[in-house]
Amino acid sequence: MRRLSTRTVVLTGLVLALLIAGVVSYYASASPDGLNRVAGDLGFSSAERASGGGPLAGYEVAGLDHSRISGGLAGVLGCLVVLGLSTLLFRLRRSSEPAPAPVRSHREGE
Repeated sequence: MRRLSTRTVVLTGLVLALLIAGVVSYYASASPDGLNRVAGDLGFSSAERASGGGPLAGYEVAGLDHSRISGGLAGVLGCLVVLGLSTLLFRLRRSSEPAPAPVRSHREGE
């Protein structure tokens, strides 16, 4: 059996995530999600509205009138932001780790 490369697995996962974010997000429920529902039930949903002026507020891209495109694009942009931040964090973490000590064979000590 042929083994898949890491690059193939990562690219396949990225394509699937972007498809899910861009296409399947259109079929998501219009009902409030869990956090919005709890905020409304407990009476502090006004705090959410006060901070709702961001570019992807309401799971839509500000300035786009077509809800299907706006919601899908917001999902894709969200995936790309998470991918970029996680890549940056992994690279920073890897560069801050000390290099491993070289392994000596048992014959070098003779």
